[in-house]
Amino acid sequence: MPKLDQHLEQVVNQRVAELPPAQIRAFDDEISAIPGIVKLTLGEPDFDVPKHVKQAAIDSINDNDSHYSASRGTLPLRKAISDYLMKTRSVNYDPENEIIVTVGATEAITATTFALLNPGDEVIIPTPIFSLYFPSVSLTGATPVKVDTSSDGFLLTAERLEKILKREGSKVKAIILNYPNNPTGRCYSRDELVSLAKVIKEHHLLAVVDEIYSELIYDQPFTSLATLLPEQTILISGLSKSHAMTGWRLGYVAAPQDAINQISKMHSFMVTAPNDTAQAAALEALTNGAADPVEFKQHYQKRRDRLAGAMKKMGFEIAVPDGAFYIFAKIPEAFGNDDFKFARQLAHEAKVGVIPGQAFGPGGEGHIRLSYAASDDDIETVISRLGSFMEQLN
Repeated sequence: MPKLDQHLEQVVNQRVAELPPAQIRAFDDEISAIPGIVKLTLGEPDFDVPKHVKQAAIDSINDNDSHYSASRGTLPLRKAISDYLMKTRSVNYDPENEIIVTVGATEAITATTFALLNPGDEVIIPTPIFSLYFPSVSLTGATPVKVDTSSDGFLLTAERLEKILKREGSKVKAIILNYPNNPTGRCYSRDELVSLAKVIKEHHLLAVVDEIYSELIYDQPFTSLATLLPEQTILISGLSKSHAMTGWRLGYVAAPQDAINQISKMHSFMVTAPNDTAQAAALEALTNGAADPVEFKQHYQKRRDRLAGAMKKMGFEIAVPDGAFYIFAKIPEAFGNDDFKFARQLAHEAKVGVIPGQAFGPGGEGHIRLSYAASDDDIETVISRLGSFMEQLN
């Protein structure tokens, strides 16, 4: 087994070296070896990809669709994305110049931050939130300004944003919003977004919005910031959650042409082009699969209600999620804010896997995230085991 030459041990990117490993995956790996554990750790839909979407991929392979795609993605798929965004958000994105198909929303986020941020810029990130945004901003030399929203129901208010901008000044270049939110499931109403959009517009901020869970919202209509403020919004989404296509790695960015031109450069440097077969599947999903996420959502909502209701009876304090497929729950007082201690004890003693809230930034400490994108049987097993665990604690 080769060992790096000792003279080269310090030859690393210092910004990367200073970053901690991704805590979500690290904790999932840590507890996965526990015999008999049932995990509600990862945002991984338990549903299969719809048959008609799989068939489109099979047809693509059989048709020898295996050559380099256009760097920005196939034009038919970009047209389908444009049609979908017009139908759902009433924004007209030119498929040739204002849309890029990416290798998952993750690549879209990274390509966007590297294309648009400079060292010294500041980026407002309301937390708790999916932790990928922090390194994506830091590695550009920009600074994430993490804003704990736990005292405001896990949503950033326009008043709070205004105060932060007055405090931070002109260094703030952008804001990142993820809604419905991972890990809390909270989502902004139209009125809340209108108020935020007014502040964002007045301060000339870029708004990077990750709407990957937009098809999975339960109790209110979904409103996109791109509908309200298209000239300042970078819209990121994909098919991973809506069509259970996490492993296909198919995302996209839609934005004004000047921004897309720069994001496209970074995208091409990183991945050259997206996968042909995944694009064929995505084209089918967007063209003929509007009913697929509706069916999934019905199951998720039942699981949300079942798990949230049971946890409340056990004494957990939770913010009932408006969308996505996560429950964010406060841990028992006896553990203080040590959510890693609680999650480890839960994993080893009750054989239930969850993610500690600290992995999602300020405001996450003292909480755990449970993903109900799991089978009904697993949900019932977790409820039983978690109930017994809480009885023993009490």
